[in-house]
Amino acid sequence: AKGPAFLTRTEGNKTFGHKTFGHSAHDFVFSALNGADLALKDFNGKAVLVVNTASACGFTRQYRDLQLLWTNYQARGLVVLGVPSNDFGRQEPGSEKEIAQFCSANFAIDFPMTAKTHVKGIAAHDFYKWAAGESGWLGRPKWNFHKYLIDPNGHLVKWFASPTSPVSAKVIKAIETVLPA
Repeated sequence: AKGPAFLTRTEGNKTFGHKTFGHSAHDFVFSALNGADLALKDFNGKAVLVVNTASACGFTRQYRDLQLLWTNYQARGLVVLGVPSNDFGRQEPGSEKEIAQFCSANFAIDFPMTAKTHVKGIAAHDFYKWAAGESGWLGRPKWNFHKYLIDPNGHLVKWFASPTSPVSAKVIKAIETVLPA
């Protein structure tokens, strides 16, 4: 069997087909919008809200609320991580430079952003394959602006569907529960 749907556990590691993943989100590295490595282990000790984003989506306005979360909770140990993806409706067609310009000009985004990344299917980034195994079928991104909350130890503790506002009471409560400070 291949793919995250056939997750098996082997000595605490997650195995997807032939590929074995580690114990936590801290085991994964993305490419940043500027091309540098963006290692999740660099966020060890912080809570991380990982959100697959898109510039031409009905939920794009959530960028404003994500920036608000980042502004209000960064000092308390929250990292908001935007993961641009063109996987749903081709709603993120731009280059990394265009994505950065859009986010800056329209929402003054200054939280970390990855390069454009696949978040579903066989081509999904390994983080998203791991998260799918951790959260199950219902917890996989079905559209843009799906949210994963990672605790300071790198464990996936909660997921939120695309329509859930980043500043909703349930997201705020979950974030405040896992903040390190």
